[in-house]
Amino acid sequence: MAKRSGRLGDMLVEEGVITEEQLSAALERQRLLGKKRLGEILLESGLITEAKLVEVLSRQLGIPSISLSKYRPDLEVLRAVPEELARKYRVVPLFRTDSGDIAVAVEDPLNVLAMDELRLILGVDLKVFIAPSSEVRRALDVFYGLLRVQKSLPEGSSPRAGGWEGGVISLQEMSGEDAPAVGILNSILEEALRNRASDVHIEPQEGYCRIRARVDGTLYDIMQVPLNVHPALVSRVKVLGRMDIAERRLPQDGRVVVDVGGKQVDVRISTMPTIFGEKLVMRLLDRGGFEPDLKAIGMGHQEMALVEDVLRFPYGMILISGPTGSGKTTTAYAMLKRLNSPEVNIISVEDPVEYVIEGCNQVQVNERAGLTFAEVLRSILRQDPDKIFIGEMRDTETAELGIRAALTGHLVISTIHTNDAPSVPLRLMDMGVQPFLVAASLTLVVAQRLVRRLCPSCKRAYEVSTELSRATGLPAGSVVYAPVGCPECGFVGYRGRTGIFEVMPVSQELREIIIRGSNYAALKEKALEMGMRPLREAGLEKVLQGITSLEEVLQETLV
Repeated sequence: MAKRSGRLGDMLVEEGVITEEQLSAALERQRLLGKKRLGEILLESGLITEAKLVEVLSRQLGIPSISLSKYRPDLEVLRAVPEELARKYRVVPLFRTDSGDIAVAVEDPLNVLAMDELRLILGVDLKVFIAPSSEVRRALDVFYGLLRVQKSLPEGSSPRAGGWEGGVISLQEMSGEDAPAVGILNSILEEALRNRASDVHIEPQEGYCRIRARVDGTLYDIMQVPLNVHPALVSRVKVLGRMDIAERRLPQDGRVVVDVGGKQVDVRISTMPTIFGEKLVMRLLDRGGFEPDLKAIGMGHQEMALVEDVLRFPYGMILISGPTGSGKTTTAYAMLKRLNSPEVNIISVEDPVEYVIEGCNQVQVNERAGLTFAEVLRSILRQDPDKIFIGEMRDTETAELGIRAALTGHLVISTIHTNDAPSVPLRLMDMGVQPFLVAASLTLVVAQRLVRRLCPSCKRAYEVSTELSRATGLPAGSVVYAPVGCPECGFVGYRGRTGIFEVMPVSQELREIIIRGSNYAALKEKALEMGMRPLREAGLEKVLQGITSLEEVLQETLV
């Protein structure tokens, strides 16, 4: 490919990606900052995507581009390039060419000193590809993490594709056998627990078995193993979870407690038949690392004051709304912690009990034994409760029983699935609950989402441009932060998560709207008029505080 003489900025203007004014502003900022490249500044300002930048740089420099998102690494080539060196220069070893050279993907092909040092150390020439910065950082974690996984596998068992960075954690109770499935399972759990994963997915595909883990809400590939290993791997997990290994046609649930470094980790197991075999999900719950607190989960002062006011009510219903995995149960536990005292009798009905709260009487639903939500709730009032936690408003019967408890002098906390707070009363009515019962019982609604926290060690500041201000509502000229990636966060740019909350106290005005069976728009308009702060606004506040990135908030919230 012939190298073009055009400059990056001019090419972007010619293609209509940015305007002359935006280019001039970016060049002025580059002059002031000194060392930053124009592409970095345009990315930080939100004027260009990584994919477009790579595409234009590839044409400008005559260097081919490559996507690493689905690339399968060559382990022998990875071993030839020390990990420290690869991370230092952000270089991903790819494959060995027919002439013996090593192909590499880089985010900065103009770093001539880095390329020269690599050539000197390796003793071979390099074939260079350009790749998006985020893909380079992720590939370094994925590919070199796979090398560590492979070392812990039994001889002859070889995963085929990437994973993310991890280490080794002893799981003695899962050892003691030489079967490849045991070694692979140990490696999966070691990687997941080291990297604070909340879930592990074992998924049979056509021709291979894919294994992924969810970290801070995002799924990452760990490895791919041959499909013929899948049945033994699933059977091993089923044995640990005391499940029926012969039953492959119906979903099953199980549980096992794993001791890791003196900490107990509760592993909840779920299977589901798919066209290629059983998909298995393991949810990992660290019993010792959980300390529910409204401030710790990210609730702002304004929202916390509203919640604490309602928690003082002797009766009524508090509903926490959000999609699966948005932290609803954690928020409920934080509320229970505020209510918990020797003078208060708290009873919870959960499926399953995720964490044990000292002083709280927790009941775990057992559908197979006939101990359903409804069955427990029918008997719960005879247990002299003051406060009741219902794991989920999952059907009409559960909702009506919860409302009955709220109307007979008890404070009831529960969760429900809706997109935002004003949708909750309508969801209850859609479940068959009469509007006057909803209005009489509902005292507070909390809608929430989880966003990833920026890594404090490497987050990068940038100034909100006029264009970005108009698009997002952030004040022009304010300083916000973008993810970068460093060893502290596993080169992701984020570490941990925090909540953003939309809190709607149910006032008399809202009750009148609910009784009339009014629509969503009327409820939302009145709630906003009375001071409810929407999820997007709560998220943008965390962006301005430097806690999370603008991209995270825009992805998780709607205007």
